[in-house]
Amino acid sequence: MTEMPLFPLGAVLFPGGHLPLQIFEERYLDMVGRCLRKGLPFGVVSLTEGGDVRKRGDAGHAPEIFKSIGTMARITAWQSPHPGLIRIDCVGEQRFQVLGQRKLKHGLWLGDVERLAADQVVAVPDDLVHVAQQLESLIQRMQAEASSPQPLRATTPFAFDDCGWVANRWCELLPLPHAMKQNLLALDSPLVRLELIADFLERG
Repeated sequence: MTEMPLFPLGAVLFPGGHLPLQIFEERYLDMVGRCLRKGLPFGVVSLTEGGDVRKRGDAGHAPEIFKSIGTMARITAWQSPHPGLIRIDCVGEQRFQVLGQRKLKHGLWLGDVERLAADQVVAVPDDLVHVAQQLESLIQRMQAEASSPQPLRATTPFAFDDCGWVANRWCELLPLPHAMKQNLLALDSPLVRLELIADFLERG
């Protein structure tokens, strides 16, 4: 079990995914500074109540309530265009479960987290190869149309033969309901995750 700073967001980060953030709240500026100095990740957890941003002096803001399954985020690049603002790029690493949490005076959450096992590398079965092929075609089309490759930057090298990698990339690219993305993240089986993505694609 490890103590880790938590960043509740209205988004779900998957292992291998790319997450750009603009940091301007004191609690997160402090968190990012510590992570950069020590080379440590922070934990991204999905909000169920409350907002991403806490306004200064807003005593009536809704309390932040978040899911217990999240993903570690490691900062891969950063810049500070002016004092009080840091832009960071992060990559999703290992999933974790929050076993306990506490909130510091300036609003930063700290969690006692347990790392969850990384997805096993599972070959895409024959009946789901078309799902991987659709993803490959979509990525190629996005790149050919000069769409920003930034959301895919942290996912290379591509692994179209791996269930977990294919499922996670679809989870990021599809307009899935927020709760469904969180449920998919919580699944321990990458094959089941990909099967559910295939069902969604067929219904769409």
